[in-house]
Amino acid sequence: MEIQHLDDYSPAKLASLALAPSKGRTDSQEGRWSPPEKPPVAEDWRAINSRRNAKWWYAAFHNVTAMVGAGVLSLPFAMSELGWGVGITVLVLSWIITVYTLWQMVEMHEIVPGKRFDRYHELGQHAFGEKLGLWIIVPQQLVVEVGLNIVYMVTGGQSLQKFHDMVCDDRCRRIKLPYFIMIFASVQFVLSQLPNFHSISSISLVAAVMSVSYSAIAWIASADHHKHNSAEVDYSLRATTTPGKVFDFLGGLGDVAFTYAGHNVVLEIQATIPSTPDKPSKKPMWKGVVVAYIIIAACYFPVALVGYWAFGNQVDENILITLNKPKWLIALANMMVVVHVVGSYQVYAMPVFDMIETVLVKKFWFTPDLRLRLISRTIYVAFTMFIAMTFPFFSELLSFFGGFAYAPTTYFLPCIMWLIICKPKRFSLSWFANWTCIFIGVPLMILAPIGGLRQIILKIKTYKFYQDYPGLNHTYVEHVLVHH
Repeated sequence: MEIQHLDDYSPAKLASLALAPSKGRTDSQEGRWSPPEKPPVAEDWRAINSRRNAKWWYAAFHNVTAMVGAGVLSLPFAMSELGWGVGITVLVLSWIITVYTLWQMVEMHEIVPGKRFDRYHELGQHAFGEKLGLWIIVPQQLVVEVGLNIVYMVTGGQSLQKFHDMVCDDRCRRIKLPYFIMIFASVQFVLSQLPNFHSISSISLVAAVMSVSYSAIAWIASADHHKHNSAEVDYSLRATTTPGKVFDFLGGLGDVAFTYAGHNVVLEIQATIPSTPDKPSKKPMWKGVVVAYIIIAACYFPVALVGYWAFGNQVDENILITLNKPKWLIALANMMVVVHVVGSYQVYAMPVFDMIETVLVKKFWFTPDLRLRLISRTIYVAFTMFIAMTFPFFSELLSFFGGFAYAPTTYFLPCIMWLIICKPKRFSLSWFANWTCIFIGVPLMILAPIGGLRQIILKIKTYKFYQDYPGLNHTYVEHVLVHH
């Protein structure tokens, strides 16, 4: 029998191969990891940068899908907590600041010649250092993306329940909210198996169309309600005591911060666009962002202002819950919300899938195949479903997560990275603009979660786990009227 030589397969040989850096992965001069322009075959499985053939309109509808989501439906409620003057000021300032910080993110995607920062944490590592950048960015980005996925689970379930109740019109047996969340999650279990950002483009496009459509229905139906409603609308703040007003104000800030969470996936979206020295990706990306932000303004401001104008401080935390007529139109709008959050869930879940699978493959030597995707993504969707079923507090979740993580990643972390990387001249316009955003964003991060946390505590007092939730809207209103 012939004896095979095993020299090339010795443990020492295998160890040296495992520890050797792959081509194009390490910058020999700076010692920093950098993604190659064209991923090698070994990384074609990654969810973010496996394909770079997107156009500027892909960036537009991906950003619309990422931004115009569940948060737009809470803006009238946020207005009822802030009042006319403060509410409009916060909305306008937030729009201006986030346009500026999003522009910074787009510009910094290729700020180093020959490199592309395809993920938020890669840019953070370049700005803050290898280890510190990971610790600063990754926890906050995960809180944002996982938090949004949980909130979208709740939103999808609530909207399905509202659609069911309106279509049945008390002729059907009432189904509790947790079951509708499970129905919504069943769709995500299937769609989460799509491999990368490019594969969800059609879903994202449909979601963007749905978001614009239900936003239009929300403010047009609100205007029609006000036209045919003879009762006087009360525009006073929801709370009457000073502590109540303060906490509601903080909660309103968190609601508004939540609506601008798209920065957490902007680099991942830009990573799908091709780039050359003559035609850098920032040009088509910025074109898409401008179109997206015009659409966002056309959705946010009418919904917030007309919804508050129509219902005043009696508006619910979700404007579509407040609207009941015409029934067929509101039922249609709720189904549009379901379709939209199906797409939004995938847009925010894809970077999380990328992180999870990258760690499993590179740290634990898992094989990047269908089995890995099936197991890891199914467990993640099941986790977000479980949390959504257990804590279905829509507005309060927005406030808490909005202040805690969305404010840093959206309002001031891009500014800090810009100051470190681009080093604008002291007391220049850029220097002042960045420090202004930082001084606005840091207090928002500290104060906004307080309001959301207080409201969660109030609702937990009367909430029973895995029972129906929408009735708590009325319970909470009664609680406020009695105690405030």
